Amino acid sequence: MNLMDSSHSNPMSLCSQADSQRTLYPYVTGTSVIGIKYKDGILMAADMGGSYGSTLRYKSVERMKPIGKHSLLGASGEISDFQEILRYLDELILYDNMWDDGNSLGPKEVHSYLTRVMYNRRNKFNPLWNSLVLGGVKNGQKYLGTVSMIGVHFEDNHVATGFGNHLARPILRDEWHEDLSFEDGVKLLEKCMRVLLYRDRSAVNKLQIAKITEEGVTISQPYSLKTFWGFSAFQNPTVGAEGSW
Repeated sequence: MNLMDSSHSNPMSLCSQADSQRTLYPYVTGTSVIGIKYKDGILMAADMGGSYGSTLRYKSVERMKPIGKHSLLGASGEISDFQEILRYLDELILYDNMWDDGNSLGPKEVHSYLTRVMYNRRNKFNPLWNSLVLGGVKNGQKYLGTVSMIGVHFEDNHVATGFGNHLARPILRDEWHEDLSFEDGVKLLEKCMRVLLYRDRSAVNKLQIAKITEEGVTISQPYSLKTFWGFSAFQNPTVGAEGSW
């Protein structure tokens, strides 16, 4: 007579019940987001590419979304994780509105919330695979910050994620100033996005620019940048490079 319980006789059944899932690597990802302060508020730029591995599979992915009345969020990284973050934020804004106390969450509060969410998921070894840019204006105060997939966060006058952190930030350090007009801010963002288009294989020439002021959020229709690919360095990029293919 077998006195052993059937679950103990099959250790695989216990493993399947206790099995936990983790994000081991991202599937469909978006590349850089750039955000800057300008004299009336915040400007943000991102292209609309969604890469499936190294394949630029989707070309109409919106990666900037308004959050509540005072904030604008842009995301690099895994698109499905970004959708999950938007679901969290929808619940947060709904809960805040239910109080009906005449107050609403500002960009500083939303940014603080996102840092806690990202760090919490990192501690569970199940991160949300995104780098986020959060900007907004409330009571005349401009706010711009970023948070990484492991919860590293800071506030600055200009921020960028992905390749933009390496290729666009040097341009912004040289050319950004506090009294930047809307037109000059858009030109500066387009210059950065053009450099990223040349240098980042995941970038696509279809972008949106968003602004947020005291009046609210405006996100542009998608458009393309004028480019020039006739540079001699583009014709034979490996000339003089020893050991290259």
